Amino acid sequence: MAEKHFFEQQKHTENYLIPYFDRHVPGWREFRILEAGCAEAGLIDVLSHLGISVSGIELERHRVDFVRKINPGLDVQAGDITDPELKRRFPEPFDLIILRDVIEHIPDRHAVFRNMRQLLKKGGFLFISFPPRFSPFGGHHQNGRSLLKHLPFLHLLPAGNIRWLGKLFHEQENVVESAILNERIGLTVHRFEKLMREYQFCPAVFECFISRPVYRTRFGWRIVHFPNIPFLREFMTLGCECLLKKQ
Repeated sequence: MAEKHFFEQQKHTENYLIPYFDRHVPGWREFRILEAGCAEAGLIDVLSHLGISVSGIELERHRVDFVRKINPGLDVQAGDITDPELKRRFPEPFDLIILRDVIEHIPDRHAVFRNMRQLLKKGGFLFISFPPRFSPFGGHHQNGRSLLKHLPFLHLLPAGNIRWLGKLFHEQENVVESAILNERIGLTVHRFEKLMREYQFCPAVFECFISRPVYRTRFGWRIVHFPNIPFLREFMTLGCECLLKKQ
């Protein structure tokens, strides 16, 4: 599974993220870049081969161990991006920080934004993607193996009902519990915008999707945008992507 994720991250970086940054961030290939929550570090592997200065930090130790096994030359550390001492680990500031589908899993978003602001240069960029809390698959249950992975808004049911359905359809317990947790701590677009303003980030690009760019990589689906309409975007979109600039 780790290898699958690694190669998917590589493919998404090559086919989507590199062209995205080429369009929206002139000169980014000369930047100093950090991927926070880098998972299996497929993005870092691709950028490193292009000669780009890129580092990563990942909470889950087994993923860091995988990275060191598959490419020991990559600059990836084990650590928590909410750690108040994070700045000491990266004393030199970054021009661009990337958080892909990470922030919705972290209850203390203030710690995330505070650290990202400290780690960025003035005028630096912060790229964040996440599925909204109330979106059809905001519980990440699409990663399951039973019919439940096709059921939109499953995570919005009462926890007892979700567990009952999980047993009925023989779904993996970790998928069921993850769906329940993700609803409890999920991030709405409205709350994200409040945090963005509070920590003085200005949106350079703000996009909502019915079919997310990563789904083109994963499933071959075409990318479908959704208008950035308050309230509707919370329920109708499968994901948001934002390129923020530090003010």
